[in-house]
Amino acid sequence: MPDITDKQTFSDEDALDFHRAPTPGKISMAPTKPMATQRDLSLAYSPGVAVPVLAIAGDADKAYDYTSKGNMVAVISNGTAILGLGNLGHMASKPVMEGKSVLFKRFADVDSFDVEVKTTDPDEFVTVVKNIGDTWGGINLEDIKSPECFEIESQLQDLLDIPVFHDDQHGTAIISTAGLINACHIAGKRLEDVKVVLTGAGAAGLSSIGLMKAAGVRHENTVIVDRDGVVYRGRPNIDQWKAAHATDTPHRTLAEAMVGADVVIGLSAKGAITKEMVASMAPRPIIFAMANPDPEITPEDVLSVRSDAIIATGRSDYPNQVNNVLAFPYLFRGALDVRARQVNHEMKVACAQALAALAREDVPDEVAAAYRGRKLKFGADYIIPTPFDPRLIWYIPPFVAKAAMDSGVARRPIEDMDAYRASLRRRLDPSAALMQNISAAVRAAPNKRVVFAEGEETSVIRAAWAFKQAELGTPILVGREELIRQNAAEAGLNFDDLGIEIANARLSERNVEYTDWLYERLQRRGYLRRDVQRMINQDRNYFAATLCARGEADCMVTGVTRNFNMALREVRRVLDVKERMIGLSVLLAKGRTLFVADTSIHELPNAAELAEIAVQAAETVRKLGKTPRVAFLSYSTFGNPPGDRAEKVREAIRLLDQRGVDFEYEGEMPPELALDPDARTAYPFMRLTGHANVLVMPAIHSAAISTRLVQALGGATVIGPLLVGLEKSVQIVSLGASVSEILTAATFAAYEEGAAAGEE
Repeated sequence: MPDITDKQTFSDEDALDFHRAPTPGKISMAPTKPMATQRDLSLAYSPGVAVPVLAIAGDADKAYDYTSKGNMVAVISNGTAILGLGNLGHMASKPVMEGKSVLFKRFADVDSFDVEVKTTDPDEFVTVVKNIGDTWGGINLEDIKSPECFEIESQLQDLLDIPVFHDDQHGTAIISTAGLINACHIAGKRLEDVKVVLTGAGAAGLSSIGLMKAAGVRHENTVIVDRDGVVYRGRPNIDQWKAAHATDTPHRTLAEAMVGADVVIGLSAKGAITKEMVASMAPRPIIFAMANPDPEITPEDVLSVRSDAIIATGRSDYPNQVNNVLAFPYLFRGALDVRARQVNHEMKVACAQALAALAREDVPDEVAAAYRGRKLKFGADYIIPTPFDPRLIWYIPPFVAKAAMDSGVARRPIEDMDAYRASLRRRLDPSAALMQNISAAVRAAPNKRVVFAEGEETSVIRAAWAFKQAELGTPILVGREELIRQNAAEAGLNFDDLGIEIANARLSERNVEYTDWLYERLQRRGYLRRDVQRMINQDRNYFAATLCARGEADCMVTGVTRNFNMALREVRRVLDVKERMIGLSVLLAKGRTLFVADTSIHELPNAAELAEIAVQAAETVRKLGKTPRVAFLSYSTFGNPPGDRAEKVREAIRLLDQRGVDFEYEGEMPPELALDPDARTAYPFMRLTGHANVLVMPAIHSAAISTRLVQALGGATVIGPLLVGLEKSVQIVSLGASVSEILTAATFAAYEEGAAAGEE
């Protein structure tokens, strides 16, 4: 398998595991109706379904009202140009097409599924899609080779009455045009005046130059270069799509064309642009080197000869990444919401202009965190938004929708744009961004040294490697160096140059120091010095926790090879509890993030302990960027029926009332009252202003069983339980935890330690 990029943050096995488990693939179907009763069945199918059938038979557009068509896009490919891998067949494209469907849902709440067509014949492909195309509200063509992709898209646009969009062409065109608009603004140049050179006359290149012309670049100021040289007017043996962009020019090579040019757009291959070519360009040159995985010229090489250049690439490890995910989800969101008949030039230009305008807005802190803490401000290093900007969902689609309305392709115009923007703000799943924000905050904070106690385990080595590659901190693997390196090599990982540290307890220079320190701590608790020496030498939890206690590391992860209680007992002999220790599980479900406490520490908490659990949970949730609203759950609803456990919950509420805490809380109540404000009409005295997001359970068994039941049923993703309250952040994963679970635990450990350090 070819290397995808030298900045890859995962191994091949990680990628296969991700796609294989726990369920093969990346998408599934979820019904939007309950289907819980015989009446539901009768309405959904026979006989009730006959009513919308007859309505649609009378007016085909009614399908938008009575089916999922209005929010459904098909991602269709024949696999003739998969990523940078070439023609690998239609089935090989399926993981990519599923991935595109996931992005549609994640970024714009557009439902999507993939279709792989087994033909390389353009006419046959068109026939297949034409005959099934009315199923969806839009079609996203993907990974179809040039020039057939032009012909296929053009024919389908004429044959179908829905948006047809080839993202490899137009997604790149939209983002690069947005970048060009802003780069010209920064460089003090006008679109109609700049001289633009394109190297790479494939689908993306020709579409990009076409959209740039639609945005204002003049045709006579452009030069296109393919592998045979400049595409000039009258050049023999060029296809109709290249011929449409041919100009009268004396230039015959890329080097000649770039002399005095203001802009070069690279969509060709590594090394196509040289330093000498860049040096020959006009003042304040604009260089978009977008070949992947390696650009036509690196930003370092550009800046070595032109310090005044404005640079964009297709890579995430440089500023100004041209990433198609900035365009296609939001373009289709706007198109679907007005039931557009097509995606036209006006809509694409509007999308590009909106992206350019958003980059000129003040950047919120959560966006800056995604760039490792660097405060983003419109300028040469920030000309297009970052893909994780939460404003994209409500900022871009209204511009697209308005362009569709103004150009006459909208079936259902939007009357109130302000209300539409408000609906878009509510549409995106807030739980999806939790880990992104936490990871971004860890990158932004000072580097944290995280000890992976079971460093010889292959899964732990892979997690530490991914942690370092993602620039989340410095991993320290505890174990025998020879075995760690052997297991890393067998996993296909080479971390010699990454700065991953290995600590062997027996060989540590601080072995005696650590033994003396821990013996002083434990000598009056029944331990002899030889016992402590053995603990430091032979037990990695003791050694790892001592590294944290003595300031050699910031936090630790353990639990892969031993159960939670055993690992916690060992860590507790080394580290103290600050105030109250709890276990907090995170449930990521559609539309909400819930925190459940206490899921691992207090078996049968009394009233005072329940109150303290609530305080600690609320404090932790606030550190995670959420406003806590605490519900004390019970089988009882405000005293009915009575019982001993319910009385302890009521007493916890009274204790919080006396304490005067700074967060919302209420109880005792069942889950439906906590999570659904509409169910509270019989209880007007309730103090929660919205749905609860922190659920305090009456006992550990109810907490553990409920979270595991939800996870087993597939109703939510469960993270944790996270261990909160020790003097140093320690996360204990479950026995045999996956690489992803270990990585998540390490990220939370670094995050919690960073938050604690910030308080000091």
